[in-house]
Amino acid sequence: MTGLHPPTPRASPFGTLLQHWRKVRRVSQLALATEAEVSPRHVCFVETGRARPSREMVLLLASTLDVPLRERNALLLAAGYAPTYRETDLAAPELAPARAALAAILGRQEPFPAVVMNRAWDILEGNEGASRFFGFLLERETTGEPANVIRMMFDPAALRPFVVEWETVAETLLQRVQREAVGGIPDERTKHLLDEVFAFPGVPRRWRQPSPETPLVPVIPVTFRKDGQTFSFFSAITTLGTAQDITLQELRIESFFPLDAETERHVQGLPALARPEGGSG
Repeated sequence: MTGLHPPTPRASPFGTLLQHWRKVRRVSQLALATEAEVSPRHVCFVETGRARPSREMVLLLASTLDVPLRERNALLLAAGYAPTYRETDLAAPELAPARAALAAILGRQEPFPAVVMNRAWDILEGNEGASRFFGFLLERETTGEPANVIRMMFDPAALRPFVVEWETVAETLLQRVQREAVGGIPDERTKHLLDEVFAFPGVPRRWRQPSPETPLVPVIPVTFRKDGQTFSFFSAITTLGTAQDITLQELRIESFFPLDAETERHVQGLPALARPEGGSG
């Protein structure tokens, strides 16, 4: 029978993911091949499912696209290989050097707040400055289940009532969530968190799609006010460079710096933490 052609191969799971990350990074097949120093024809074939990439090729393309470690494991699985990168509990003995580095960063920020967050904005650790400040605002100990920065900023029963010009701060914060998502796109946990945020009263649906015309400012200030005291901060984010563990790559340390002498004075005047009887320290 004439006029028949072999069916076009369907994209493999790996090819679909690779194309996804190319689009996220806004890189063409040719540009990816050039940067990775491989044949453009081969990149096309592995993306369309005509060829199966080697394990080394998967890691090379993922590295070239700067894919986060968690998603590199997903690419390996999609190509039929075992994951390479571990996700180690932060309390594990092998991460002791990283914990020491975190403790040093948190300690040097005293008396001003500093917190360690995971990719979902959960607070994993904080210094005493953070406990004093947020304890003062919320009038409760910041212990127990990990607090979530985004949830607390949008919850009318948490930090939201103390934020000056909350609407401006909140909209800017949502843009930051989108911009700082690991890999440049929100994962499923972040999407779920955003769904929770938009369920709170007074959160406009239009904030789900930040305007591309909104300028990015070099410093995002936030001001809190309670009991006649005003605290104005800007924050800086620190990450652990060249991390080869998923947990470490996804950690962020946020340090708060006073914007004025009034804030510095008020922070230094916050009461010391109450120590439980019989406790150490």
